[in-house]
Amino acid sequence: MRTTSNPAFRNLPTSAAGAPYAGFDQPPYSGPYGGQPGYGPTTPYGAPQAHTGAADRPMTVDDVVMKTGASLGVTLLVGVITAIWAQAQVAAGSTGAITGALIGGMLVGLVLSLIIIFKQMASGPMTLAYSAAEGVFLGAISGIFELVYPGIALQAILGTAAVFVVMLVVYKTGAVKVTPKLQKWVIGALGGALVLLLLNLVLSLFGINMGLRDGGMLAIGFSLLMIGIAAFSFLLDFDMADEAIRRGVPAKFAWYVAFGLMVTLVWLYLEVLRLLSYLQNE
Repeated sequence: MRTTSNPAFRNLPTSAAGAPYAGFDQPPYSGPYGGQPGYGPTTPYGAPQAHTGAADRPMTVDDVVMKTGASLGVTLLVGVITAIWAQAQVAAGSTGAITGALIGGMLVGLVLSLIIIFKQMASGPMTLAYSAAEGVFLGAISGIFELVYPGIALQAILGTAAVFVVMLVVYKTGAVKVTPKLQKWVIGALGGALVLLLLNLVLSLFGINMGLRDGGMLAIGFSLLMIGIAAFSFLLDFDMADEAIRRGVPAKFAWYVAFGLMVTLVWLYLEVLRLLSYLQNE
């Protein structure tokens, strides 16, 4: 099974015996659903799962598109409403509620993401709840940025969409092949960037500024690096989704794929928003 920089896709469900979920890397079975005759796909815990009709059919590209679109739609809707509310709160001289919404959305989103990843849950309600929480978080922070840099949120949305579309085209045309070497490069780059961020946070507690997030030229370069890593992470995510479709995982797994893509989209949006704010200060 291929690896990916996305923590959601790196923890694909496996059977109790360690075999990949839904027959990954196994010879095709003779059953109508890719399982042993008389049995359906196995659950993440290795027990045979009885067929329940449409829920057991193989996942398709349309499933991934629909579930990802629904998740993204929830984030955008909640985000726009939250951003408008945040600006109204500032106009009224109240900022405490905005801070609460920002921190609350971030923490709820983090908790839900950890539950989905470690429990390996292909759940529509959980994925949509995560999307809504991220909508609150992104809406609150976007509303604050909008007050300082009018129009920056729309620019960040368009920038994020542009990167996503470009990387999808790059993947579909085969302009960049997802190879084990590329996978190692992306994962290694992400690990290194996270170490730098953690070091920057620790040193900042002692009044030491590494310059990674202060808006200077080094900060601009670091944001560009993070955007580049996020962009290449999409290639690994797309490849992982394609692999799941080829192996015939159940359709409900599309919610897990949608969640993984949302994680990368949220990360990319924040980096684009941060970069745009740096550039407007230059």
